[in-house]
Amino acid sequence: MAGSTTDGRVLRGEETRRAVLRRAVEIASVEGLNALSIGRLATDLGLSKSGVFAGFGSKEELQLATVRAARRIFADAVVTPVADAPPGLARARALCESWLAYSRARVFPGGCFFYEVNAEFDARPGAIRDALADCADEWHGLITEALTGARSAGALRPDTDPGDLAFALIAILETANSQAVLHEDDAPYQRAGRLLLRLLRAEAADPADPALA
Repeated sequence: MAGSTTDGRVLRGEETRRAVLRRAVEIASVEGLNALSIGRLATDLGLSKSGVFAGFGSKEELQLATVRAARRIFADAVVTPVADAPPGLARARALCESWLAYSRARVFPGGCFFYEVNAEFDARPGAIRDALADCADEWHGLITEALTGARSAGALRPDTDPGDLAFALIAILETANSQAVLHEDDAPYQRAGRLLLRLLRAEAADPADPALA
């Protein structure tokens, strides 16, 4: 009986934590991580402050847990759907288009979660900035890896720098997100899609590569 009671409490605690983090990523994607508080989340979800606090212990841990939750959601929305894309140019293009679909679908209410919160912490050393930097590095690395494979396979010009090209592609994605959210307009996504292909074709060994059709 004691074991069943303990298991039930653990399950309820896990359910509460998941509910808190779902609400936390929604708030942070619109208002930023600094908008999070134990009291606000407790009120929004009809929970006790002590119950929410017990799951995190501090505001910083709540913020870090929110970043980790957002990272998992991002991976599920952007990376997993294109896991079977062929390597090289096709994978780089698929990752970029998947990112646009993620922002367009408002997986996070504020558009891209990381675009919103990075501006809060990019000049503030600490655990949260480090966690956000890791997420950014991971995303840049995924695209760079695909482009590096494309260059090794001869699909990109030999003088193409995969890191530079990944940087440019990500800049297009983030600008599309920002402008689409600001103006509540789909046109930036359409423009971004065209620019991504134009840039990839400009760096391709064969602009008529089927991966860029």
